[in-house]
Amino acid sequence: MERAFTLFLLTILLLLHYVMTQTNITTDQLATLSLKSQIISDPFHFLNESWTPAISVCRWVGVTCGSRHQRVKSLNLSNMALTGRIPRNFGNLTFLGSLDLGSNNFQGYLPQEMAYLHRLKFLDLSFNNFRGEIPSWFGFLHQLKVLNLGNNSFIGSIPSSFSNISTLETLNLNFNSIEGEIPEVIGSLINLRVLSLYGNNLIGSIPSSLSNASRLGALDLSRNLLQGNIPEGIGNLHKMKLLSIQHNKLTGSIPFTIFNISKIEVIAFTDNSLSGNLPNGLCNSLSILNGLYLSTNKLRGHIQRDKQYD
Repeated sequence: MERAFTLFLLTILLLLHYVMTQTNITTDQLATLSLKSQIISDPFHFLNESWTPAISVCRWVGVTCGSRHQRVKSLNLSNMALTGRIPRNFGNLTFLGSLDLGSNNFQGYLPQEMAYLHRLKFLDLSFNNFRGEIPSWFGFLHQLKVLNLGNNSFIGSIPSSFSNISTLETLNLNFNSIEGEIPEVIGSLINLRVLSLYGNNLIGSIPSSLSNASRLGALDLSRNLLQGNIPEGIGNLHKMKLLSIQHNKLTGSIPFTIFNISKIEVIAFTDNSLSGNLPNGLCNSLSILNGLYLSTNKLRGHIQRDKQYD
């Protein structure tokens, strides 16, 4: 009797697991089909031929499911020339860990329901035509490591809620129309390795808090409207390989500590109003430097031209 009851419970559990799995798969399938319904142009028929209810969602082009839960964990539709929008129920893909829609023609606003994608670690929406302000709900994506919104039509300021994403390693907001100042809280992102804000309308000074981002290896703030001095603490970022702050309105001198960063490969300060003397023996301490761009400033000094520098 006891054995029969145990088998009965086991059967019930298996049935429940089956029902829940099917429900979850159905949820993901409906969410992805909703995305397909918002695609108004698919010139290469990537989705038209593959994304059909007759085939398991886990076998669709660009879709990867987890082996344990059979939920959609990765969606890669990059470089497919797709035109469309992201629907609101896209946020039902709650097991999604990686989303790449880069190099398409997606348009419109990012729906706030995407804040439910709390497992996201990788998000690339670059080279599209998304617009509106950068949503503050990005701060709810606490596992995010890579956020690439470059080459879109975002406006407004950089949300201070980014400081809540302590795992963030790459933040790319290149070529948008972002205004305002770089928030001081960016410096609290201690895992940040790449910060690229190239080609926006940022004003104010470079926050001194960036010196706290000790793992920063690439910093590109070029082609903005930044003013003031280069913070002394930037020279303490010993993992820095690329430092580019070209085409701004910076003044003051270049902190000498920058020329002591042993790993630095590119220093680019072209087209500012920097002044002062360059240190003697500048090139002797920069053994792996490949590019030094200092033209269109008010700097004084001599550089031994063993390498080609501008």
